[in-house]
Amino acid sequence: MFAYPFIFKYFFLKHLCIFLTVCASIFFASCDDHSNIIKDINIGLHNNNQLRVQIDVTTIRAAEVYAEYWPDSAKDEKLATQTSKNGLQHSLVLTNILADTKYDFQLYTIRDGKKQESKVYNFQSEKLAPWLQEQFKAVCPMPELLPANFSSGFMVLNKREAPGLTYIVDAKGRLRWYNMVDGTGIKVTHFTKDKTIISILGKNDEPTSYGSEILEVNLRGDTVLHLKKGTGDFQYTIHHEVFKNDKNQVVTLYLEKRVMDLTSVGGNAKDTVTGDGILVLDSTGKKIWQWNVIDAFDPLKDPHILKDKKDWLHANSLSFDRDGNYLISFYNNAQIWKVNATTGAIMWKFGKGGTFTMPPDCSFSMAHSAHINANGDLMFFNNGVDKGQSEVYAIRLDEANQTAKTDIHIQLPKDIYNDRMGSAYLINDSTVLCCCSKRHIAVLTNLKGVLLWSMDTAIPPYRIEFVNKEELSDWLLP
Repeated sequence: MFAYPFIFKYFFLKHLCIFLTVCASIFFASCDDHSNIIKDINIGLHNNNQLRVQIDVTTIRAAEVYAEYWPDSAKDEKLATQTSKNGLQHSLVLTNILADTKYDFQLYTIRDGKKQESKVYNFQSEKLAPWLQEQFKAVCPMPELLPANFSSGFMVLNKREAPGLTYIVDAKGRLRWYNMVDGTGIKVTHFTKDKTIISILGKNDEPTSYGSEILEVNLRGDTVLHLKKGTGDFQYTIHHEVFKNDKNQVVTLYLEKRVMDLTSVGGNAKDTVTGDGILVLDSTGKKIWQWNVIDAFDPLKDPHILKDKKDWLHANSLSFDRDGNYLISFYNNAQIWKVNATTGAIMWKFGKGGTFTMPPDCSFSMAHSAHINANGDLMFFNNGVDKGQSEVYAIRLDEANQTAKTDIHIQLPKDIYNDRMGSAYLINDSTVLCCCSKRHIAVLTNLKGVLLWSMDTAIPPYRIEFVNKEELSDWLLP
């Protein structure tokens, strides 16, 4: 049997590196399938990200390889990387990395159905760069009042100015995952059912939540989908919303400028109305379905069309109802519509001047993040511009009779009044996570409006989505 030195190669990604502090020797025999077949290991950062470590492994025979890894102080909290394809070169990506923490890892090789494990090695993760430090500060006077799923869960939010950043943060305000895009801002993000993050990208000179690119990345930070305006049928500025449907198609809101004759309401014969629409694209940018509010509702019937024609109605959120049709909220007319996902017909309108009889305790203006919550209610964040106070509503709709009942009405403290952007999502039956974007704060409130937890953010996120730990268990641990 011959002894070969175990070689550690250190490589640099831009100006960042991680050093292994151990050295060892491994032995193999050309005739022994049970021996360890690892030749050497390279370790550094994956995509120059300080919370993702990449281990490159070379084997002397074709094999599959994966790694188990854990903080040195928590040996029972192991995570495993994905298993590489059969071959000689293997790249393994470690997520769930905390900054400035010692980690242990162990490699496993699989060949002809037989698994071999290495000894345990370790590395020290980097300290976070100054521009990533102290981005979030969580305050919780009585942690025992927090729902268990919130304490162990995560939040997804984004930085809209270049360089764009998507963050995953835990309830303690610790940055647990991030992804950066140079040269452009990340205007809106959404955590998908495929455990990826899809975003709208836009330059700093594009309006708040508007952009011209769609980017989807997995939790390794690798690109899954990247579409740019001008590709295929993607010819529009998009804004405020992007997600994927059950057919793995991209759904987003877009802007369309339409030349119209507005002389009958005091405008010009060739006036321009900017209206919002729904656009569904496949992964190549081919249009699958398209709808525009100008086709569904005559602008001449809107008494405010001359004032609002440059940004008519202003759609700001889009989601699916339980039957697969769309829910779309509008800022300028304080309404939420249901739109048939096949015909494009407007099925109902909820809000001022809508088709529903409004509950006496529901009066909202400029709603955001309209969606159906876990209880089957229409839930949304009310900016509350007419009141100077932001609120959360959950409404039980009777679509057959066009009546509604208020199930949840939370008035947020006036000192976090948020006149634009924002979101509200149920955490459990008695708590709601709210994002007050303009105030740079997220709060967890009970149904009486008592704040149980808050988190100051260095950036004004468009919204904050909550993700239960089970959805991220393969990538992040509480």
